[in-house]
Amino acid sequence: MNKRVQTWVRFLTAQDGLAILLAAGLLGAGLTFIYSASWRGEETGIVGAWFSKQIWWAALGAAVALALAATDYKVWIRHAGWLYLASLALLALVFVPGIGRKVYGAYRWLVILGVPVQPSEFAKVSTVLLLARVLASPVLQRRSFGTVLLALGLMALPFGLILEEPDLGTAMVLVPTTLCMLFAAGCALRYLIGLGLLGAGGIAVALSPLAKLFLDDYQHERIATFLDPSRDPLGSGWNALQSAIAVGSGGFSGKGFLNGTQNVLGFLPRTVSPTDFIFPVIAEETGFIGASVLLLAFAALLTCYLRTAWTAQDPAGSLLATGIAGLLFCHVFVNVGMTIGLLPITGLPLPFVSSGGSFMVSTLAGFGLVQSVHVRRMRREV
Repeated sequence: MNKRVQTWVRFLTAQDGLAILLAAGLLGAGLTFIYSASWRGEETGIVGAWFSKQIWWAALGAAVALALAATDYKVWIRHAGWLYLASLALLALVFVPGIGRKVYGAYRWLVILGVPVQPSEFAKVSTVLLLARVLASPVLQRRSFGTVLLALGLMALPFGLILEEPDLGTAMVLVPTTLCMLFAAGCALRYLIGLGLLGAGGIAVALSPLAKLFLDDYQHERIATFLDPSRDPLGSGWNALQSAIAVGSGGFSGKGFLNGTQNVLGFLPRTVSPTDFIFPVIAEETGFIGASVLLLAFAALLTCYLRTAWTAQDPAGSLLATGIAGLLFCHVFVNVGMTIGLLPITGLPLPFVSSGGSFMVSTLAGFGLVQSVHVRRMRREV
């Protein structure tokens, strides 16, 4: 056996097999229920448009994940600054007339070689990479308040650009992810508690009548709808109400594949059911059992990420895995929470499961980076 083959054998055997199985299972579930969410009896055109595209995006994301897992994560850590600056430049380009693409009143997209790309998805990963590099620096005083300000400042730049698109949900994901990385880096707990209290105060204000003073109209409308979906049941409250009905009507074992009435009959709009509202589709057709299995799979995958962070060979790798785990947790928590009425609707998709190109590729890119850390844990060289 030549050296190259031996290297690949060692690489493959060093992978986190459980994480791969879980990710593959989630991808399979996603493709299955994207088909269901797109299916409308004899209308196969919609199915072809959503389902076939998602297969290609999943294949591309898997290739990116494999390439990142095979590459030493330290390479990406070393170039994190350039990747971060590139992501900021792409975020700024969406506002340039003739370059950025406006969809549903928001400038979130660039069209590259005819393919729509959402820069904010890749900005999340590049921000985690840069924070991992900065917070792992041996010259940094991790318990100082200056470290907190530095991390928040690095997070604030992409946060502000994404918020301006506007995309409040994606921007907000960066905040708890940054706090998780600060905690893992050894930041003084009193600063994190203070930031948590400040955030809780901000949420309280956002839910009060004072929110009109600093929130956009669409953001205020989403919060008002969250507090009382029945105030506009045929308009802004429609998705929230139909989502809750879909989840509740699934019962214990569900209505069966392609038999979800909220889904198939179009009460849950086909424009959102394969993307942000894929969880109600799954819950309606598989019931409490299927929804629980899905959430347990996410919990197990999150545990795999944290185990990799715990066994990483250096602080940068540990913080990188922690940051990717933070992104995963925030997306799952917010997506499921908003579809069952516990959180305002923010438009965050479900990792590995929801339809979406840029999001799927960035999610699998994060998975590949965590695998790269796992492969090289305990000073194993591949």
